[in-house]
Amino acid sequence: MPKKQSMLRKSALAFAITMALAGAAGAKTFRIADQGDALSMDPHSLNESLQLSFTGNIYEPLVGRDKKLGLVPALATKWQQVNPTTWRFELRKGVQFHDGTPFTADDVVFTFARAAGEGSDMRSYTNTIAEVKKIDSHTIDIITKTPFPIIPDVISLVYIMSKKWAEENKAERPVDKRKGVENAASFKANGTGPFRLRSRDPGVRTVLVRNLNYWDKVETNVDEVVFTPIGSDATRVAALISGEIDMMQPVPVQDIARLTRDPNLNVMQGPELRTIFLGMDQKRDELLFSNVKGKNPFKDQRVRQAFYQAIDIEAIKTRIMRGAATPTALMVAPGIKGFDPALNKRLPYSVDAARKLMADAGYANGFEVKMNCPNDRYVNDSEICQAVAGMLARINVKVNLEAETKGTYFPKILSRNTSFYMLGWTPGTYDSHNALNALMATPGEGGQGQFNLGSYSNPKLDELTAKIASETDEAKRNAMIAEAFKIHSDDVGHLPLHQQALAWAARKNVSVVQLPDNFNMFKWVVIK
Repeated sequence: MPKKQSMLRKSALAFAITMALAGAAGAKTFRIADQGDALSMDPHSLNESLQLSFTGNIYEPLVGRDKKLGLVPALATKWQQVNPTTWRFELRKGVQFHDGTPFTADDVVFTFARAAGEGSDMRSYTNTIAEVKKIDSHTIDIITKTPFPIIPDVISLVYIMSKKWAEENKAERPVDKRKGVENAASFKANGTGPFRLRSRDPGVRTVLVRNLNYWDKVETNVDEVVFTPIGSDATRVAALISGEIDMMQPVPVQDIARLTRDPNLNVMQGPELRTIFLGMDQKRDELLFSNVKGKNPFKDQRVRQAFYQAIDIEAIKTRIMRGAATPTALMVAPGIKGFDPALNKRLPYSVDAARKLMADAGYANGFEVKMNCPNDRYVNDSEICQAVAGMLARINVKVNLEAETKGTYFPKILSRNTSFYMLGWTPGTYDSHNALNALMATPGEGGQGQFNLGSYSNPKLDELTAKIASETDEAKRNAMIAEAFKIHSDDVGHLPLHQQALAWAARKNVSVVQLPDNFNMFKWVVIK
């Protein structure tokens, strides 16, 4: 039989098997809704937890995470540090991408170059890497610029793509959300994960089906996942209660008690590792969106502190978040390596103190500034921003609030087209170095400070961040992390608000694993 005919018959057989399974009595469809959509299927285009969680069911890293967020082998079976700056990874053999292409070291080398390249939103995970070197077809070395003992943790969100597929689909570079640049990787996907992409209708519905050729055993009995973004809280809740969907996230804080009483539902709550904070443009000599001309008020530490002390965080916790938030003074949450509870003490809420600081800085009459905020990304995000705007009015600051869907919000703020903004951050490495490197270090080469969107800068913090990366003594490392956080707090580099609480809800017959990073791995979903 000619080779082409044989391949066609195999493809037809695989399709028939898939259709048969989908129609079998035991086939299960998992219907899940979120307040927003995954904005792209490109795993390197947006460093956002919803997108990385969703695409993490299609694509895989070299090193994965278990149900307790511990490191486990994924596309690498084992790894070891062969010298202070070199880590050797042995790759899993016999793995295929969804299109049948074998997974090899060439795909790993290609992926890390892509993730570190122009347009990538994952550069803060690769900026310590000097080279990814192919040793043989299933062995690679990751060579770092300096000793970097946490490299296995850092690369757990760098998902591996097929070099061949990317080249054939002209997707060698990531989709660049900042510039509105799209390519095939935004709508198509070809990973090695337990689920493959069947259809993609952005903003409406995305459908995944089981990868029947997956290299590992999975717990799930789900054959199909239907993901639907539903922005309206009331509509999302109604869909769950009526049985139109099997799970929703997040549960609106005002509906948690009601859904908990529903005998057909299970509400899952827990602490989240994400910190919600506000950032300010501290680089431009004149703010883009303000009535202050020729100056930038946010360059003055007294103004930043005035904003901080004018925010009534307890009112936000009780009235906006209904108790489902933990106020914080730090940019990382408890549970993140390096978190120091001794430093987690907020400046006191005081309108009088804030007014004096504004007067001392020369802004007794306040000023106007535009605030950018999403309305479908974090729990009660636009409501929090509205509350902050009202609180800042007490110190004569007029906030012109612009709340919008994350589809237009993220490209805007990631291109630094903002003066005052909200962002949430969960360190993908579960280590404080990630927040220091991505959020607080001066924006520089590679991915340093990639998400420091207001360009806060302190040379001493930069120096400590570099030392923390290579320090192997845990006590010394934690002391340097504490010193760096103290510098940032004293500078009021950002305005930390709180860690929001996780709240998922599902039908009683659905079993899922809720992780504190808010990732939902479908390979662990079981429908009874």
